[in-house]
Amino acid sequence: MDASVKSSIQNGVGTVTFFHPQGNSLPSVLLRKLADEITVLGVNQDVKVIVLRSEGERAFCAGASFDELTAIKDIETGTAFFSGFAAVINAMRKAPQFVIARVQGKAVGGGVGLAAAADYTFATTAAEVKLSELAIGIGPFVISPAVERKIGTPAFLEMSLNATQFKSAQWAHTKNLFTEVFESIAAMDDAIVALTTQLAAYNPEAMQLLKQVAWEGTAHWDTLLTERAEVSGKLVLSDFTVKALEAFKAK
Repeated sequence: MDASVKSSIQNGVGTVTFFHPQGNSLPSVLLRKLADEITVLGVNQDVKVIVLRSEGERAFCAGASFDELTAIKDIETGTAFFSGFAAVINAMRKAPQFVIARVQGKAVGGGVGLAAAADYTFATTAAEVKLSELAIGIGPFVISPAVERKIGTPAFLEMSLNATQFKSAQWAHTKNLFTEVFESIAAMDDAIVALTTQLAAYNPEAMQLLKQVAWEGTAHWDTLLTERAEVSGKLVLSDFTVKALEAFKAK
């Protein structure tokens, strides 16, 4: 299957689905499409709630595209690449509707950022999470505002410093990254249908105002996340990171 981002609308529920054959990792082109699809659904009056999901059963999102990461040779390209995650997070933040994330499998790096940027995150017990950026000489700078907002600085640092260690779905649940956790994908999907059906029947104006309250104090993220992308764009060119990426590629 080819990499893709697609959206659909049914009974007031807008669904954005992404896929990449390499663990649902996200290269720049998919990040742009993802941000665009969320933005388009956000201005559609027929959409009362948005669901973000990926294809397959094993991985929700492996984060940044490793192939594209290793191809970065200048600061401009690096900044543009990491700005892709900034665009998706800000699109989720600014969508008038509540965004529901469906995390059916492992989430790494930017994938954790997507789970954190959602307003309500469903997951399965297979949905382990990891922030692996420090292991290759960069850090989760772009996604950190979204992750810290959900789980707090101590838990964010626990994940960041243990860059090679997966945390369980239950750990993510106790830290408020995941709102609900289920034993199976089928049970999770039933719960998502139940909640989205309920939300689609509510007053959209009230939900929009409630979302604004929930995200109060984040208006500066447009600038902040771009600045963080520049930091990552510089670090990815460091000798440490170049050597670390070469070592990973050689495995």
